[in-house]
Amino acid sequence: MEPIQVQAIRKILEDELRPAMGCTEPIAVAYTAALARELLGVFPQQLTVRCSGNIIKNVKGATVPNSGGEKGIDTAAILGAVSGRSDLELEVLSVIGPSELEQAMELRRQGMCQYFLAEGVPNLYIEITASAGPDTAVVAIQDSHTNLVKKEKNGQVLYKKEPDPQQDTSALAQQYLDVHSILEYAETESLPYLKQQLLQQCDCNWAIAQEGLSRPYGASVGRTLCQSGNASDWRISCCAAAAAGSDARMNGCALPVVINSGSGNQGITVSVPVIAYARSQNCSEEQLFCALAVSNLLAIHQKKYIGKLSACCGAISAASAAGAAIAWLQGCSEQEVAWCLTNTLAIAGGILCDGAKASCAAKIAAGLQSAWLSLDLVHQGYRFPAGEGLVDASPEATIQNFGYAAREGMRDTDRVILHLMTGETDLSCP
Repeated sequence: MEPIQVQAIRKILEDELRPAMGCTEPIAVAYTAALARELLGVFPQQLTVRCSGNIIKNVKGATVPNSGGEKGIDTAAILGAVSGRSDLELEVLSVIGPSELEQAMELRRQGMCQYFLAEGVPNLYIEITASAGPDTAVVAIQDSHTNLVKKEKNGQVLYKKEPDPQQDTSALAQQYLDVHSILEYAETESLPYLKQQLLQQCDCNWAIAQEGLSRPYGASVGRTLCQSGNASDWRISCCAAAAAGSDARMNGCALPVVINSGSGNQGITVSVPVIAYARSQNCSEEQLFCALAVSNLLAIHQKKYIGKLSACCGAISAASAAGAAIAWLQGCSEQEVAWCLTNTLAIAGGILCDGAKASCAAKIAAGLQSAWLSLDLVHQGYRFPAGEGLVDASPEATIQNFGYAAREGMRDTDRVILHLMTGETDLSCP
């Protein structure tokens, strides 16, 4: 592999795999509010949030960490302003204690924050105006959860970010990632580097999975899987551990998660099943970290076509990547690894994303169970052939087809979901 490609893939891993507390959309709102407070220079009297529909959708049902079980854009924004720690980025709410929470809840009762849908913006967009007296500060992030694109104070533009393809992770993924290159990279990258980049994901995501298995959160999907199935079967234990991590994360657990493609649930899905399988089979440390590289990069490879947020559930692309990584651990060929991934998309591709919430854990479980079926089909020498739905002649074409359907074909679906969730759609028969 050429050195320039190795460096590009390293940058992709370093940019995409980062720690976050709780669901990344409310945390991104909190982070933006902390930036706005910082720019304003004093504690704001009023916050006005304008954000894309996908942000509204994903904040609506997820519990904000360290909020005492509360949800909502106003909760996240006010807590972020109270925290004032933009340097912590997606762990901005880790410093919230009882006194800060009490202050934030009183400000929310007073109506400190208003929020509105922003039209004609990218799927991931948050703009917050903080005001105190005659002074205002405006901060916006776009396309990824910490990508600051605008800073204004009292009408004066202080910062505006222009696109830079050399630094853009999505552009690098478009240029350098495909199934063959991902497997080649994972098999040739040095173990010390992979361990350095992936150990935090391994430790953090496993820890929240164990928390979700040990205590009831939300619908307790992970615990239910353990109780209703044979927990000694790796298919059940891997699925249960991943679902349990989401149970905890979607329902207020403050433990950090190392994300993938901007999502903690996807970070859990690409990592926890692979860790559980590798440990159940006594795989070596090198095998584990190579497989985690395969899983993470295959998920990022798919999301470059879908986008960070869409109407298509990201747990499915993440589950297909995890299943492919486990196929790799089982000694499958490159072709069989690709078959496993594309079989999963053929089975479960297109499951709707109707916001971040407790049922995400069940969607993770459904995606992984589809991946196990896909793997069984591969072991029987079967793959869904080209021409069956969106399945194409090559894995790359299939991935592109599903990505295009999610990104372009489901735009109206995304709009309808948002209107249904906000009660703006008339469901009466014509």
